[in-house]
Amino acid sequence: MPSLRQVTLPLTLTLMLAACGGGGDSGGGTNPEPVDPVPVYPAPPAAANWWKPARGVSFQIQFDGTIDTNVNAEVYDLDLYDTDAATIANLKAKGRRLLCYINVGAWENWRSDKDAFPAAVLGKNYAGWAGEKWLDIRQYATLAPIMRARMDLCKSKGFDGIDPDNLDNYLQDTGFPITQTDQLAYNRWIAREAHARGLAVGQKNVQALTPQLQGYFDFAIVEQCVKQGWCRDMNAYLQSNRPVFALEYVEEGQTPEKVCPTAQSLGLTAVIKRLELGAFRQGC
Repeated sequence: MPSLRQVTLPLTLTLMLAACGGGGDSGGGTNPEPVDPVPVYPAPPAAANWWKPARGVSFQIQFDGTIDTNVNAEVYDLDLYDTDAATIANLKAKGRRLLCYINVGAWENWRSDKDAFPAAVLGKNYAGWAGEKWLDIRQYATLAPIMRARMDLCKSKGFDGIDPDNLDNYLQDTGFPITQTDQLAYNRWIAREAHARGLAVGQKNVQALTPQLQGYFDFAIVEQCVKQGWCRDMNAYLQSNRPVFALEYVEEGQTPEKVCPTAQSLGLTAVIKRLELGAFRQGC
């Protein structure tokens, strides 16, 4: 696994209109499939009731192998489907906060709900990630029930928040004419749906959209910002006491000596991992 229309209708009415043919193509190009409008929701109220992590909390992410529940980290990022009840209970008993990984921008052929995605929303192969295809994130009437079911499962299993991967379809060769406006709408919708379930939610990468997105998300998870030199793009989170969890990779030549001085000077919570995202972890 790998590492936003100006409409103000309620989503339920929007989906009804889409089902009756009220959708339109927002991508700026020809697309034979229906594309559904979605409202742009305001930023959530500051007093809303969900967990809001503070800058400086420690972090572990593990998707591969038996979960090491003894890592001294306040926040664990784990796969929604692959994490069993016993592991969740173990970590919760230790006072850990848990994020569930959900791929919101690409289809994965090994997931239990893979057949819920019709061919019309599946685009080109995700290069470098076998078994994955990009999603047409403009088709809300199709994707909304699937993503909502995933978030419901995340909540019912005892997770505290969501790590939504692949929020940057508009920059990728998806096979669909997805615009930045489409992406902003979708990403904001993901955040609203998470908050409606009392779940925190993070901005995953897509650093160019931070000015438009940071008001909707509770934290950020970024990959290789130290290596690539764009960590300061996430300053809005740090300046408002929200954490930025920065992942750097051994395979990219990253070491504590290379990562930690930058991370500490900026206030990032940095961890160095191997690409398979197993238990291995080096913190700063």
